Amino acid sequence: MSANARNTRATLIPCLRYRNAAAMIEWLCGAFGFEKHAVYPNADGSIAHAQLSFGNGMIMLGSVQNGSEWGGLIKQPDEIGGAETQSAYVVVANADLVHAQALAAGAEIVIDIKDEDYGGRGFSCRDPEGHLWNFGTYDPWQR
Repeated sequence: MSANARNTRATLIPCLRYRNAAAMIEWLCGAFGFEKHAVYPNADGSIAHAQLSFGNGMIMLGSVQNGSEWGGLIKQPDEIGGAETQSAYVVVANADLVHAQALAAGAEIVIDIKDEDYGGRGFSCRDPEGHLWNFGTYDPWQR
């Protein structure tokens, strides 16, 4: 482990912004199997901060906040032609099961499920707000 890393469950935590973060929390839990770890709503119903866990990993997310210091640094996919500058890879036990759940929830499959040349089986999809997600059985920690 890097000398700078803290000894904790997950040292890298992707952070996302959503226009309808409350709805996306429910969607991410239903479609992908995330679990609510903490959700802090604002008085207006938007989400100030949320933490969703998946195994020993986690994502943090909140509502788009136009005019905030952090919000000024982030663009939503539909503001930049549907592109992403980064995406999460989620290691799963059964990629076919997650693929079926994602399809049933309305995820847009952008790379269909397949066996990879380097090992594992996976797929890539977009959530309802256009963020790119990658799921697969390839575990880079296991060689």
